[in-house]
Amino acid sequence: MINSGDTAFVLFSAALVLLMTPGLAFFYGGMVRRKNVLGVLMQCFIIMCVLSLQWVLFGYSLAFSPGNSFIGSLDWIGLKSVGLEPYADYAATIPHQAFMIFQAMFAVITPALIIGAFAERMKFSAFLLVTILWATFVYDPIAHMVWGVGGWMRNFGALDFAGGTVVHINAGVAALVSAVFLGKRLNVGHAVPPHNLPFTVLGAGLLWFGWFGFNAGSALGANGIAVNAFVVTNTAAAAAGITWAVIDWLKNGKPTMFGTITGAVAGLVAITPAAGFVGVIPAILIGIGVSCICFVMVTAVKIKFGYDDSLDAFGVHGIGGIFGALATGLFANKLINPAGADGLFLGNPKLFLIQTGAVLVTIVYSLIVTVTIFKVVDFFVGLRVEEKEELIGLDLSQHKEAAYTVLE
Repeated sequence: MINSGDTAFVLFSAALVLLMTPGLAFFYGGMVRRKNVLGVLMQCFIIMCVLSLQWVLFGYSLAFSPGNSFIGSLDWIGLKSVGLEPYADYAATIPHQAFMIFQAMFAVITPALIIGAFAERMKFSAFLLVTILWATFVYDPIAHMVWGVGGWMRNFGALDFAGGTVVHINAGVAALVSAVFLGKRLNVGHAVPPHNLPFTVLGAGLLWFGWFGFNAGSALGANGIAVNAFVVTNTAAAAAGITWAVIDWLKNGKPTMFGTITGAVAGLVAITPAAGFVGVIPAILIGIGVSCICFVMVTAVKIKFGYDDSLDAFGVHGIGGIFGALATGLFANKLINPAGADGLFLGNPKLFLIQTGAVLVTIVYSLIVTVTIFKVVDFFVGLRVEEKEELIGLDLSQHKEAAYTVLE
């Protein structure tokens, strides 16, 4: 039976999650050099268009329709049989289409996260092909395995409340693949400072705001679990932001704005899989822990191995998602969500093993299929812009536009 309050809540949450993609555009756009900012904004915006169509035409069916343990069928192609009555296997109190459009916003933002790794050097035509293929052959199967009825990892007992494995590990691994596959940007032998830090701060604020729809909305109803997810989401982000600022302060002598928002986003990433299963004290510990780990990744490990993850998509989203998924296996509590499970710290080591398995499966699958997609697209159209185009910048070379008409 449809509940109007639950329906309104989920629709509003879907709108919040959609806002995260323009938020991500500003977050990433402020970080790149001024000659590439429109390129990033265009990539994020076109994903909203392309993936919205892919999802209603066949993506939703592949991800959520009854199929096998790996992938859904095409029974719901073009939203056939996806109507205005509830589909109890996913949400019993909202229209099926409300669940579908909420999930559409996750499908939109996930490939957008990958942009941060290959920023400033991929052809727009190649980007479109990679995005469509990746959504179809990587995102949709992982979403089905973790969240879909009959999905292998779902049946195995893996917990992912709002997208730690499906969104962040999945996209994070693809981000690392893209950074390595495309190679380093030209003339970048050091960290590139954000060309417009206020843009990046604005983007981080929009991401934090939208993340309440991302996590609380995943309760699929206006209920106590949604409240818990909202509270721990804010708490983890706050703890992580403070932690990164303190680390910056101790290591470099000053707390930085850029470090603080990076920490907050890392905290949001890490709490995502756990939001419906843990309380505030674990959320604080998750926030502190993920900032420490991601700080090391983006300031030491990346430099040591020499890959050019332009905007730290892997270092924040990939590593943060892995940490969050494993932390769910440590801190999950059935008193918070009876539909979940107790974690290792409540006497159930099996959940931690299950979470570890889900992380490894996601990493391996995303890695293999993403490499394949990149090889195919590179063979047919080429992935990287020409050297001259990269030096000019993607704004002019790919779109014949400029973000700024007067140089400061």
